[in-house]
Amino acid sequence: MTEKTWLSYLSVLILAVLVFISNFLDTNLFHFGDMNFAVWFILSFFCYACGHYINKVFGWQFGGKLVFAASISVTVISITVIIFFKEYFNAPNPTGENIILFALRNVFLGGMGFFGMAVAEAMAQQGQVASLTEKLQLIEETIKDSKKEADLTVKDAQIKANKIINEAELTAKNVILKKERIERELREFIQIEKELLKKYEENK
Repeated sequence: MTEKTWLSYLSVLILAVLVFISNFLDTNLFHFGDMNFAVWFILSFFCYACGHYINKVFGWQFGGKLVFAASISVTVISITVIIFFKEYFNAPNPTGENIILFALRNVFLGGMGFFGMAVAEAMAQQGQVASLTEKLQLIEETIKDSKKEADLTVKDAQIKANKIINEAELTAKNVILKKERIERELREFIQIEKELLKKYEENK
C-alpha cells in the first residue's frame, strides 16, 4: 500500500461522483444510436480504475469499506434526489420499479469499483506468491548447499580422525618395538654379565 494523503480520498469522491452521474443517463443501456452503451462502458472503466487505485492505497479491507460506504451513500442520495426532482429525471410518477432501476445502476457502478479492487488484490497476491516462491526456492537451495557443506565437513573430520588414529597406532607400534628391543638388549647384557662373572670365578 502507498502512503495515504488527503488526495488519496479524492479517488473515493471521484467514484461517488461517477456513480451519481449515472442517474442522468438514459435507462436504455443498449440503445447504440445514442451511444449510451459507450458512455456506460466509459463510466464502468473509470469506476474500475478508481477501485483499482483505492485497493492499492487503502488495502482490501479498509478500501472495501470505503467503496461500500460510497456506493450505499450515493444510492440513498440518488433515490432522495429522484423522488424530490422526479420531473427532471423523466419520472413524474416514480414507482418502485423506477427507483429500483436507478438504485441498480448505482450498485452496478459501485460493483465495478469492487471489481477493480478485486483485480488489484489478485495481482498483488500473485506478486506476493511469486516472491514467496522465489524465497522458498532460495531457502531450498541454501538448505541443499548447507547439507553439502555439512557432508564435506563430516568427511573431512572422518579423514582427520582416521589420520590421527593411524598416527597413534603407528606411534604405539614404535613404542612397543622400542620396548622389545630394549628388553632384548637388557637380556643380552645380563647374559654377557653372567658369562663374564662365571669366567672370572673360574680364573680365580
